[in-house]
Amino acid sequence: MIRIVTAARLLRMSAETEQARTRAREVQGQAAAAWSRHVRELYAVTDRAERAETVTSELDEIVARAMEELSAAQQELLLKDIEIRRLREELQAGPVEGQTLTVLLHYGEPHTIYASREDAFADTAAHGMPADHVWQRCDERPAAAFTWRCEAFIYNAPSNGFRRAHTPEPRPVEGAA
Repeated sequence: MIRIVTAARLLRMSAETEQARTRAREVQGQAAAAWSRHVRELYAVTDRAERAETVTSELDEIVARAMEELSAAQQELLLKDIEIRRLREELQAGPVEGQTLTVLLHYGEPHTIYASREDAFADTAAHGMPADHVWQRCDERPAAAFTWRCEAFIYNAPSNGFRRAHTPEPRPVEGAA
C-alpha cells in the first residue's frame, strides 16, 4: 500500500517530531537532575553512615576501657573487702599465747609494728635498706646505734602483754663477788 504524504502532513510530522525530541530532552534533563540528587543523597547518606560507624567504634573502645576499669575496680574492692574481713576476724580473735609481733626501730625509736618479720624487712626495703640485706641478731650495742633494727615480741598471756623474744644475756659486773 502506498500512502501519499502531503506537505502539510510532513510539516505536522516534523513539528511533532521536534516536540517529541524537545520533550525527550526535558525528560532526560529531569532524569539527569533526579539522578544527580539521588547520587548526592547517596554520598551524603554514605558519609553519615561512615561517620556514625567511626563514632560507634570510638564509643565501643571507650565502653570497653570503662568496663576494664570497672572490672579492675570491682576486683580491687573485692580484695579490700576480703582483707577487711580477715582483719576483723583477726581483731576479734585477740592475741594468742606465743604470738609474735615485730617492732621496727629506726635509730632506737619505734617506727612500725608488724605481724611478721618478713613484713618488717619488706618495709625497710621501702625506706632505702637493700632488698638483699642479710639480717643478723643484734649485739649488745644500744638500739639507737642501728639505722633499722627489728625486735621480736611474744605475747605473754599471764601478763596480758608482750615481752621481748630475745633478752640480752646478762653480763657479769666487774668486781662483784
